[in-house]
Amino acid sequence: MTSPLKTVHFVSLGCPKNRVDTEVMVGVAEGAGLELVGDAEAADVVVINTCGFIGEAKKESIDTILEVADMRDSGRGRMQKLVVAGCLSQRYADELAKEIPEVDHFMGSSDMLKLGAVLAGSKDKILVGNPAEWVYHKSNPRVLSQARHFAYVKIAEGCNRSCSFCVIPDMRGKQRSRSIDDVVSEVESLVAQGVVEVNLISQDTIAYGRDLPGSGGDEAAKGKKLAELVEAVAEVKGVRWVRLFYLYPETIDPRLIELLGQHPRVVPYVDMPLQHAADAMLKRMKRGHGIDRQKRAVERLRKGVPDLTFRTAFIVGHPGETEAEFDELVDFVKWAEFERMAAFRYSDEESCQSFNLADKVPAKTAAARYRKLMKTQKSIAHKKSKALIGRELEVLVEGTSDEHEYVQMARTRGQAPEVDGQVYLEGPEVEDARPGEIRRVVVTQAADYDLVGELLPRTDDERRSVEIRARIKKPRITLPVIGDISGR
Repeated sequence: MTSPLKTVHFVSLGCPKNRVDTEVMVGVAEGAGLELVGDAEAADVVVINTCGFIGEAKKESIDTILEVADMRDSGRGRMQKLVVAGCLSQRYADELAKEIPEVDHFMGSSDMLKLGAVLAGSKDKILVGNPAEWVYHKSNPRVLSQARHFAYVKIAEGCNRSCSFCVIPDMRGKQRSRSIDDVVSEVESLVAQGVVEVNLISQDTIAYGRDLPGSGGDEAAKGKKLAELVEAVAEVKGVRWVRLFYLYPETIDPRLIELLGQHPRVVPYVDMPLQHAADAMLKRMKRGHGIDRQKRAVERLRKGVPDLTFRTAFIVGHPGETEAEFDELVDFVKWAEFERMAAFRYSDEESCQSFNLADKVPAKTAAARYRKLMKTQKSIAHKKSKALIGRELEVLVEGTSDEHEYVQMARTRGQAPEVDGQVYLEGPEVEDARPGEIRRVVVTQAADYDLVGELLPRTDDERRSVEIRARIKKPRITLPVIGDISGR
């Protein structure tokens, strides 16, 4: 019997790790013969992959679910199935099923492949499994959802940390690393599709491989597996940029620093969420270290990685945070002069250890601290951007701006996709710029986070690259995506 389901629409909320999960479900739907559509009203099935990390993310997810459910209730569109997947379902499946009966199926953070059963007619409403049983594998039917020139690659699932403010171990389980061979095989497949920038992600990237056989647990072994993986990925033919996200501030293998500083295809970019800078706060947060270790990590990276772009994240308003401790954080940010920084107001999640701590910080106080911290960072970012004027930089051409159809965009090695600024391209060469090619620009203007650069003529190697990329298929669908608000 032919299935009545012909079309499917996806919405992916949350972090890049969630994006990869969504792309696996896109692959499942495509394998089931459904056509992907960019408009929910044109879809027989709508799949919402949710985030449930903090209050803001939960609200965004619930609002999206209700909006799509209302579309069907009001008679708009053709939707026959509404599927909610991801971390919010993993945490609250029973409650959501009771409160939002319009949802036909709930799947958790490890249940991407179960979408096949849903599309085949499964009657089960709740399909939430054990996240510890899932590890991404190269054989998963993943379909890239946006630009074909960059991709996120998950190198592990889960996390073994016990940070007081975090629910990820509950939602994603303990650390499970993929093998280096499996990651490299996936990267080779992505390169064949046109990917030139590989962004390595996980919940705790610095801990990659410690759970694999033969990894050892001594201090000297920490980080060695990650360095091996980074080098192996960077050596895949066709890879131009390799970028690291979500490093924990602990012992960094000298080989990894060497790769960041010297390997031509490992970009000098580190994403390391530090969360705070006062010893007492780091202890309350159960981060397992103090400010001295964080300063050493910053100093080692600055010394060993020329032209380093350091991205970090902090939480303000965690229970017990005093004004003096917040001032220590501001002083630390001024000292470190991070190129990129995100800040988040503490979210009091009932399943976090911090939920039971006393001395809650009032919301107004947390908001004021957030504004002060971001103002401090803005002046630092402005100074860093201004210093780039006149420099010649390598950029990855992104294509036409979403906001201005006649403006071409690009990113430098110091600008990660979706979370950092852009380079607005100018000059006579711009008309011939192709998305996915790596070119050089001279920076002519700078704002707090964005740059303007004059595009330079192509080299012979760049011309050959364009000819190759012209034979690669364009993406078939663009997903609406909410930026990473986890601050991991």
